[in-house]
Amino acid sequence: MSIRHYLSILAVALTVQAHAENYGDESPRTSETTETKTEQVYLSDLSNLRLGLTVPSASPKMDFDFFKQKTNPGVKAYKFMDDLTFVGIPLFAAGWAVKGDKAMFRVNQKAEDGGKKNTQLLTDFKTGIDDYTQFFGPAMVVGLKLGGYEGRSDWPRLLASAGASYAIMAGFVNGIKYSAKEMRPDGSTANSWPSGHTATAFVGASLLHKEYGLTRSPWWSVAGYGVATATGVMRVLNNRHWISDVMSGAGIGIMSTELGYAFCDLLFKEKGLLRNDLVLDSTNPSFFSISMGLGLGSKDLEFEDQGEKVGIKFRAATVVDAEGAYFFNKYIGVGGRLRVRAQSAKDFGDFAGSVGAEDLYVWESLQPHYEKAFPGDYESGKILQNEFTYLGKVGYMGETESEWNNNAPVTNSYGIVKSDHITEFTGSVGIYLNLPLSSHFSLGTKALIGRSITQELDIDGYAEGNKKDIAYTMTLDNRQGHQDASGDPHISLDNLQYPNNTGEKWTDEWEYLTIGAKSSTSFGTGLSLTYRYESNFSWRLFCDYDYTRKNYTATYDPFHFVQKGMTSGAAYLTDAALMTSTADYADGLGVEAREYRTRKNMNYVTLGLSFLVNL
Repeated sequence: MSIRHYLSILAVALTVQAHAENYGDESPRTSETTETKTEQVYLSDLSNLRLGLTVPSASPKMDFDFFKQKTNPGVKAYKFMDDLTFVGIPLFAAGWAVKGDKAMFRVNQKAEDGGKKNTQLLTDFKTGIDDYTQFFGPAMVVGLKLGGYEGRSDWPRLLASAGASYAIMAGFVNGIKYSAKEMRPDGSTANSWPSGHTATAFVGASLLHKEYGLTRSPWWSVAGYGVATATGVMRVLNNRHWISDVMSGAGIGIMSTELGYAFCDLLFKEKGLLRNDLVLDSTNPSFFSISMGLGLGSKDLEFEDQGEKVGIKFRAATVVDAEGAYFFNKYIGVGGRLRVRAQSAKDFGDFAGSVGAEDLYVWESLQPHYEKAFPGDYESGKILQNEFTYLGKVGYMGETESEWNNNAPVTNSYGIVKSDHITEFTGSVGIYLNLPLSSHFSLGTKALIGRSITQELDIDGYAEGNKKDIAYTMTLDNRQGHQDASGDPHISLDNLQYPNNTGEKWTDEWEYLTIGAKSSTSFGTGLSLTYRYESNFSWRLFCDYDYTRKNYTATYDPFHFVQKGMTSGAAYLTDAALMTSTADYADGLGVEAREYRTRKNMNYVTLGLSFLVNL
């Protein structure tokens, strides 16, 4: 049995066992026939609003009347386009506007996946949860409906509305996918924009919102849109979609559902309606919201150590919020916000060299140091003129793959990006201000202070090859007057033999690069425009500004493999303090991990859309 079936059964079980008294304060319904008459419920203040996931006072009866149409008396019919908000349009447009902001790497081809010696960087984060969470909305709607928990529509109208919504979504998504032909981040297929998983998830969330959020409890809407938002975020973390794909997919999902319901409202008119929308008779702007946004600003990070500068560039960030505030009156309140801001690398810059316009390789950073560590295996400037030229192997004295594998100091290397994001988790509290413009529109601002915690970017390195040895004679001369400037014995190397193969194999896996930051104090403000399209539901466009001062640390260890690839005697020779005494190692080879630090003012601007439940 699939997870979707389990979700449906669970929803039915929860519905059947819910406590009847949860709806004890709901206004009484009148009855004109033997059927229950459902009337529009007006609630004068917050104390009368039941925000739990509730059931009617009568024991629910399982509903399997898939083809039988029924209409409860007293339920107001919807007019064509009566509850269209068009909120999906700005979401889609925002995704389209930033879809050119792509990363510079695509796919990781490990040795076991084709035997290629140079491999591209790819995040190693994987989860299959998003394949199931995209169906959370419809699974809950069907489960609740089967359990006899009446929503907005009877079965025929519900199935028609859902079918129309998914059909419109599929038409939009597939029509754009195979016209735009955007390559996925993992390089697998050219059908990335927009995200089908995210569009499917937001259709389901909108179904749950319309059927049960508007008529039963707003927390059904929060659950649906919360899971849909998580689905979109997982698509980005799985390296299957860009943030632009997810935002456009969310916009298509919401808009498709609104169009599907508008079409069926025109087709069914007053037939098949079971419940009116809940109405909150209050102008208090207290709210709870979930948001998805696009983070701009502070898109590069530069470190400097003893005159050496290294840097890394980032793409626009994915921002997800949970926010709420309690207002004392129409104008002022207090509240808080939890924000997750994930910013992925666009260009690893000095930490990994680039081959071509779009391919990012660890090899280019490491190769010059392979040559220094094993000078006898290389001939400067020579490029293989055979089938292995495309691998980028420069200068190794070998003409066949077999020769390479049996003799080269390094036969395979790649980087595994455990996390290509620097993710910040920020909790803030403060004052919220609201200025009503009309019965539906209002402007808002806020002043927040909080704490920001950072999760680090992490790249692991992997290399394997043939262990090498270097034979030499070392003479220490500690006679008076023969010491060096520091007073240490003079060291000379004689009979130096370039690396030879010991016949042993070696492998090494290590932390190639980590970038993180200490926790810091964060300050935030912003402007918002809220559209209250139902008495207890709103959409909000916002522009937030956040400031924090971060102490970043980058630990960079590109040459960890060197000592693994040599005998202890050969490795000793690579010590930077000894290399300076020989002509072959005039430049030295520092194989220790390097640590860079910087302190930077981070200025973040976030543009986004919030779904609000007015409390």
